[in-house]
Amino acid sequence: MEYRLLGRTGVEVSPLCLGTMMFGAWGNRDVDDSIRVIHHALDAGINFVDSADVYSGGESEEIVGKALAGRRDDVVLASKFFMPMGAGPNQSGGSRRYIVRAVEDSLRRLNTDYIDLYQVHRPSPLMDVEETLGALTDLVHQGKVRYIGSSSYSGSQIVEAQVAARDRHLARFVTEQPPYSILVRGIEEDVLPTTQRYGMGTLSYSPLAGGWLSGKWRKDTAPTPTSAARPGARFDMTSVANQQKLEVVDALAQVADDAGITLIELAIAFVINHPGITSAIIGPRTMEQLDSQLTAADVTLSAEILDRIDELVAPGVTMNPDDNSYGAAELRPAARRR
Repeated sequence: MEYRLLGRTGVEVSPLCLGTMMFGAWGNRDVDDSIRVIHHALDAGINFVDSADVYSGGESEEIVGKALAGRRDDVVLASKFFMPMGAGPNQSGGSRRYIVRAVEDSLRRLNTDYIDLYQVHRPSPLMDVEETLGALTDLVHQGKVRYIGSSSYSGSQIVEAQVAARDRHLARFVTEQPPYSILVRGIEEDVLPTTQRYGMGTLSYSPLAGGWLSGKWRKDTAPTPTSAARPGARFDMTSVANQQKLEVVDALAQVADDAGITLIELAIAFVINHPGITSAIIGPRTMEQLDSQLTAADVTLSAEILDRIDELVAPGVTMNPDDNSYGAAELRPAARRR
């Protein structure tokens, strides 16, 4: 597997990053099997692992910590904070008070002395980014964190954070983690040009669009999923937007067949073939799912294939707005009513 520079850090990472959201109560409840999946990914050449404290309420980090015993130095380990880890008012967010506690909890669960990349899981509309950057800078100075990054930041929020870091002489975000797939291309318009302009690494999540591009759901077999992990409008097969997505998925499957690859390989290769993407975060639950995704690292899409994809989903377009991770706070009624 060929490796890529993570932004301007000098760190080299694999084009596929192992996401661990599906290890633990949210997905694979068999700890030993989850560890085998992680080991198989490492043996295949993946050296980049991404987790978050909120995944299965901390259980995912614990599984990762067990899996990396004896192999920690070979892995670029990333995790995230921000999401609620309890019912209290100060058990989430990007405040200094919470960050100092969250990192210690993650270090303990991950069974490590340091986290290579510590990321803010979401931006906060309620606080100054300097508060978050200041606390994270201290963690870098203390050696508990090597680099810091953001996740699901808009283009303007990325710029704000970069300017604050420059003006206040604070550690800067060296990476951004946005959603990106053939069906969710909104970041091409603003976020990707911004990260490229600032020399940031971009590790995108959900290259299979939450399973839409796995081949699981097709126009002739598309019941509404009942899994608790996939609630809400994103998976309501009766909506007009999702019906259109099913049409596109069928067409993409034909594109993949014509190219002699699987739909999964087409979807992941599309992401990692973009010059602005460093790594695509894959999130297998089982060994079979992992094997079906690993081969995408060796797939290069021709200009003809990319043109056919653009005809089905135009650059910069997210087919269903419910798939977006941006604008949630800004679009609430209280924020837009006058």
